[in-house]
Amino acid sequence: MFENIRINLRRFLKSIHFLKAVVMAFAMAIPILLSNFYFGSIEFGFSIALGVIFCAPSDIPGSLKHKIFGMLGSIALAFIATLVIGSVIDNLIILLPMLTLFIFGVSYISVFGFRASLIAVSGLLAIVLAFAHSTTEMSVFKHSLLVGAGGFWFLGLTMLVSFFLPKIQTDYLFVEVFTKTAEFLKIRGRLLVEKENRNDLFKEMFKLQTTINEHHEEIRSLILSERLTSGYSNRTRRAQLVFSKLIEIFELAISNPVDYNKFDLIFEDHQEKLNEFKNIIFEIANQLDHISRVILKEEKLVFNRKISILLRKIQTHIDYYRVLVGLPKSREGTILLLNLKTYQEQQAQNLKDIERVLNNYTHNDNFSVKDPERFITPQDYDLKKLKANFSLKSPIFRHSLRLTITMMIGFLIGQAFEMQNSYWILLTLVVIMRPSYGLTKQRSKHRVIGTLIGAAIGVGIVLITQNPIVYVIVAVTSLIIGFSLVKLNYKSAAIFITLYVIFMYALIHPNILSVIKFRVFDTLIGAALAFIANYVLLPSWEAKNIKEFFINSVEANINFLKEIDILYHVKGNVSTNYKLSRKEAFLQVGNLNAAYQRLVQEPKSKQSNLSVIYELVTVCNTFLSSLSSLGMFIRTNTTKEVPEHFETYIYNIISNLENVLKLLNSEISAVSLSTNEVEKARKIYDDYFSCLSDKRDKEIEEGKPIADDLKIELRETKLVSEQVKWLYNLSKSLVKNVQLITLDQNQNT
Repeated sequence: MFENIRINLRRFLKSIHFLKAVVMAFAMAIPILLSNFYFGSIEFGFSIALGVIFCAPSDIPGSLKHKIFGMLGSIALAFIATLVIGSVIDNLIILLPMLTLFIFGVSYISVFGFRASLIAVSGLLAIVLAFAHSTTEMSVFKHSLLVGAGGFWFLGLTMLVSFFLPKIQTDYLFVEVFTKTAEFLKIRGRLLVEKENRNDLFKEMFKLQTTINEHHEEIRSLILSERLTSGYSNRTRRAQLVFSKLIEIFELAISNPVDYNKFDLIFEDHQEKLNEFKNIIFEIANQLDHISRVILKEEKLVFNRKISILLRKIQTHIDYYRVLVGLPKSREGTILLLNLKTYQEQQAQNLKDIERVLNNYTHNDNFSVKDPERFITPQDYDLKKLKANFSLKSPIFRHSLRLTITMMIGFLIGQAFEMQNSYWILLTLVVIMRPSYGLTKQRSKHRVIGTLIGAAIGVGIVLITQNPIVYVIVAVTSLIIGFSLVKLNYKSAAIFITLYVIFMYALIHPNILSVIKFRVFDTLIGAALAFIANYVLLPSWEAKNIKEFFINSVEANINFLKEIDILYHVKGNVSTNYKLSRKEAFLQVGNLNAAYQRLVQEPKSKQSNLSVIYELVTVCNTFLSSLSSLGMFIRTNTTKEVPEHFETYIYNIISNLENVLKLLNSEISAVSLSTNEVEKARKIYDDYFSCLSDKRDKEIEEGKPIADDLKIELRETKLVSEQVKWLYNLSKSLVKNVQLITLDQNQNT
């Protein structure tokens, strides 16, 4: 237990979150100390420190160009908001409409994406904390200039850190991906043998898949942007090699060619065969964890020798199964086990390649990514998006309106009751209100609990000592820990941020217990307003929005299937279009999983058709898994000429998916599924496989070894036919479930 705590603490202290918090604390402390030393007051330093706070939210992983422009946007917005709101703060008649317009306008910037939403947070913080300046003697313009200077000071420090520690951001993201991929693999391993727990494991897997996809996007943006701007350095090349192998490992894990119900039936009396596969999957996952520790320099790289031993053990089990059950009865199970073994061999090879790269050796000196700019998700800052989202159908528009109205109510409550620091209500609203109900509810709860615990600890320290040196130490320590935990554990972050605020005020306010009381009171008001507003004020329930995520995932799967079909015909190297369609399919299904996670956090009364939606989400994930499996087989194996019955399946699968899109877009209300052509194609596949099997049985009777061509045809026919049959059944399941939702919605309208 203590060893785990020690390891986790050491990893936390090495994390990019902790480093950023230290840089931020340094950037805030230095101006305040210098201001107090030279001017006998912290007023100048406090304004600069505010600029640091406003600039910090947009310091997120990404290319250097996007980071700089994002932080410059935060600086500009913070300067303008501080100047304009500060200038009219004493004139309530002008302030109210100006405050309303600014809150809505700044919040609405979020339509441009995640980085833009963080720039909006900077602007909202500046709007709120403009009220903190109203009690000082410094002019608003000078205060605004110092806020801007603070932003540039923090930007400069961040660039210095990036220059002297260029690998830290990339290494952190790689560690996260290695760790999360290891967790993902272990769930895949457990799915093989834990029959009763599969639904919970699938839900856990969906969450992980979303997180891994997000990290993939961040790494892709970092290393490919670096390639475009700085050329193909050895470090960039090695990072690309490792990343490409991580993508392969993740895709292979998703492509796990397992129909669990079929495996349960075939291997009901041979569970030990599946346990061996679980063991090797866990061993591969453990090696990924080991590599994450190597990157953090916690351990030295040790090449894994157990995996090859486990592979030989699996082959022995397969041979034993084939003899024990006997041919031809064992043929189907043997092919399935051999295919699963092939996947683990490919995983082992990818792992070995990563080990070689980390050990400063690679056998692939010519590796590079073609058209790297096409793999970076573009930032869409077209101003037309402002107009396109300016309606109640847009979740961001509804959130902006909701936030504006709620903040104005909070402001009026503070004015009416003449609270000591009424802007704390607005600050609470800014940091916890989110477009989704579930996330707002969660952050409200964590904020309240964290504030109460922090306040209780603060009162205890105040009652024990009134030593200002102790207060400074507690404030600085709490600042660093609090800001480093914001993305990792918001509840704990709220505890330390509360302590920081309390003891910063304790240094300048004689009645600190009064400050604590109002801090708690204002937080409770803000959290209550946020929770109520997200429930009753223009709510944006995920059950109504999730349709768009289904549409995007189905469209992405159609494109991926078409690229697989093309690859099966043309053979050869994988095209850039194939890789792009695969990337898009993974991203869109990941977005669908995230939407489902938001849905299950909403009130039960708002979760209409939850069971059907869960079934649809599961089918979409399984469909992508099967697609990846088919694509992986075609990419990594020699294949014969594509038969016509394969095209029959592809045509009907795409037809079903297009009907799903029409149902979701309300272009049609019902679909009649025709299965005649597919039934003929199924019979041709089955008959051909039977013919090949009979041929092999005859060879066995004659004592002949299996011919290479026959071996290839048997495996290809069985595995490709199984995948297209499964894809077709999944596409039918999508049609039926979407029709159920459509029918239910029509009855309710």
